[in-house]
Amino acid sequence: MTIDWLKPAQRLGSLPPYVFARLDELKANARAEGVDLIDLGMGNPGGPAPQPVVEAAIAAISDPASHGYPPFEGTASFRRTITDWYHRRYGVTLDPDGEALPLMGSKEGLGHLAMAYIDPGDVVLVPTPAYPAHFRGPAIAGADIHTIPLRAENNWIIDFKDIPAALADRAKVLYFNYPNNPTGAVAPREFFEEMVAFGHRHQILLIHDLCYAELAFDGYQPTSLLEIPGAKEISVEFHTLSKTYNMAGWRVGFVVGNRHVIQGLRTLKTNLDYGIFSALQKAAETALQLPDHYLEEVQLRYSTRRDYLVKALATLGWEVAKPSAAMYLWVACPPGTSASDFALLLLQKTGIVVTPGTAFGEGGEGYVRISLIEDCDRLGEAVERLRKANIRYSSVPASV
Repeated sequence: MTIDWLKPAQRLGSLPPYVFARLDELKANARAEGVDLIDLGMGNPGGPAPQPVVEAAIAAISDPASHGYPPFEGTASFRRTITDWYHRRYGVTLDPDGEALPLMGSKEGLGHLAMAYIDPGDVVLVPTPAYPAHFRGPAIAGADIHTIPLRAENNWIIDFKDIPAALADRAKVLYFNYPNNPTGAVAPREFFEEMVAFGHRHQILLIHDLCYAELAFDGYQPTSLLEIPGAKEISVEFHTLSKTYNMAGWRVGFVVGNRHVIQGLRTLKTNLDYGIFSALQKAAETALQLPDHYLEEVQLRYSTRRDYLVKALATLGWEVAKPSAAMYLWVACPPGTSASDFALLLLQKTGIVVTPGTAFGEGGEGYVRISLIEDCDRLGEAVERLRKANIRYSSVPASV
């Protein structure tokens, strides 16, 4: 029974269904019917967190001092570890007492930053396709969202010519993300330099999501926006431990950069939450201090899967570019097939779960994102299922 006057806020009505939640429903239904799913949809790394991280968490949980409310701004020790990590990785010097803030995952921080800095009607620039939190947070805040098209012919990198000067002058915030989710694209340092100049010229707050900082291959090293002179004056950068350290369910991330922006986010969060459980912060410190050989193992794991699947898909007619970073393949749908139809066909015909590109905005139409979260044996089985179902780039069976 629905009671007419029990209506949610209008801001909820402006949000489209969250595709990942809908995928969960479809997956649950398929599993209930006994389907053996090969789930390559969400970017949920398989396997446990590193053993030293687990042991650090157990030790911290055993310490009664961990069980009280944590500091709103995170523990001093974790903040220092974050800023030490930035200095070690990028040569960037940050003040742990004002330029770093732990978060309950980067998604939470991205959404709350929108609430802290965007008023209804503010102009916000967001690429398309993009990680959903980059446009859903501003949507909840009531932003006037203008999308920037990303194109294959430009290697999925923002082209500043697509942003009219008059629009840029009205914009308050710009979200972006390289290495990119969902396309796997990377941007050269020159792009970041141009972005900082663009932000200063038009007085725009730059929000960079660097969640794939350490998932880079073939010698490529991602750029931190904060490496660029003048960036910290107008920017913040987000990072998460979810991907690199198999800690997706632990919900630990952080934001660094402009202290005034971070203070605004902290002010909002003090009214909404009490921060991350202190034991998880201690475990996160351990993760950021792991030796480089751990990262090399993770990078090899994903690059091996990438190489295997790109080669295997080629036998079915797909030409997929090898991404230099992140944990996804961005795969074109067969001609004449929409992203949602193709993803649904794969699920129903083969039990393979992928994410339709439209989950990442209108710019994702015509593509699906495949997460490299299964080992090569399982990826090989997925390709064999495609072959048996006669699903190739040039043709697909009738829709179901």
